[in-house]
Amino acid sequence: MDGLNVSDVNLQVQLHPSRSNNVRKAVLRELSSLLLRFNEKFQGVVLAYEFNIDKVPDILPSMHPYLYVRLKAKLLLFSPKPDMLLEGKVVKVRQESIHVIILGFSSAIITDKDIREEFQYKTKHGKDLFVSRSHKRHVIKAGTMIRLLVKSVDEETLCISGSLLPAHTGSILWLDKHVENVSLTDGICRSNKRRRGNEEESVMQEPSRTSAEAYSIVDHYIKKSKKHRESATQKPSRSEAYSAISDHSIKKSKKHRESAMQEPSRSEAYSAISDNSIKKSKKHKTREES
Repeated sequence: MDGLNVSDVNLQVQLHPSRSNNVRKAVLRELSSLLLRFNEKFQGVVLAYEFNIDKVPDILPSMHPYLYVRLKAKLLLFSPKPDMLLEGKVVKVRQESIHVIILGFSSAIITDKDIREEFQYKTKHGKDLFVSRSHKRHVIKAGTMIRLLVKSVDEETLCISGSLLPAHTGSILWLDKHVENVSLTDGICRSNKRRRGNEEESVMQEPSRTSAEAYSIVDHYIKKSKKHRESATQKPSRSEAYSAISDHSIKKSKKHRESAMQEPSRSEAYSAISDNSIKKSKKHKTREES
């Protein structure tokens, strides 16, 4: 909860000489008179304190001498300011207002104009309550601890004017379970709106870097496809290459057949060699006989 702070202060307390027997008890009695009251010097309401006596009491020279006690104290102050979030307990619910007690002593009132339209006033089993239209379990009734926004503060009466218009105000029990999801969805919606606005502005002004890169890539592929077409027109196709290879193989086979027709076969060569050897053996026999 906002509005609570601890302050280190130096105090001076005047005590009657009759209280010199128990100085600490006398100081406690003087400081207790500051509790639950708005103090202009501290700009807040003193809720609690602790102190140490800094110096041995001195007697002030005057017609009516008093003990002069110096203290170093820590004060817990309640200093509500506009736009702070406070927590309190609902004590009364009416169609036109919600009444709240904060820290057990300060009162706050929330009028119907400061209750957001999400809440609808209902009467159930004789009890007055406000129920959220979008979340049925978000209920504000007598005894509910709520979180409210401070609009203004009356320092004399310690009466606070509060508001339930912001989305993060309402029943503390319900908010602690669901406010993270609500804030997350709100943040996503806001970021999407900002992103759409930025995209529209970039489209209206000039193409972005990504679009320019996309254009350059498209141009590159267009040029590459044109080169591929030109090379395809110059070079023979795959079918033409296959037909050229087959023609070459046919011509080669024809030449092989013609050479085979002209040259004698292996059997003819063997027969010619055998005839030649027979003739030589006959000539050799005739020579021996002669």
